[in-house]
Amino acid sequence: MQRFTISLEAPLAEAFDELIRSKGYRSRSEAIRDLLRQQLGAHQLQRDEAPHCIAALSYIYNHHQRELAERLTALQHQHHDLTLSAMHAHLDHDNCIETVFLRGPTMAVREFADALLAERGVRHGQLNLVPADIGHEPHQHQSASGAGGILTHVHSTPKT
Repeated sequence: MQRFTISLEAPLAEAFDELIRSKGYRSRSEAIRDLLRQQLGAHQLQRDEAPHCIAALSYIYNHHQRELAERLTALQHQHHDLTLSAMHAHLDHDNCIETVFLRGPTMAVREFADALLAERGVRHGQLNLVPADIGHEPHQHQSASGAGGILTHVHSTPKT
């Protein structure tokens, strides 16, 4: 852990304190750490310095629109290597919201998101990307019953 000090004009410091209180932070330090993580991640993504990511793609669509739900599901199946899970909720008699959780190469995730959001009838789409290190190494875990084993699975570790 390193310590550093910053100086702010009183109105800016007061506005920051009000902001962090409203968001539930207990200290300026934790709020600053989160702001730095967010900005560093965004910078890596903008400069294509984050080859892999984890992401949430959320959008709203009218489920009565002809074959739209089927097209969205087909797109997810075509990109099953990126799609971890999807959550679907009914908002009213016509509209649904979905969030698709993604993991993989940042460029491929962006291209999938762009294709899905470009589907006619999809509205209010938003992609939230987090740069990540993705590892596929087999390693040992202790199971709840106490029996260990070698499991091959993927770890998605957000970059700090």
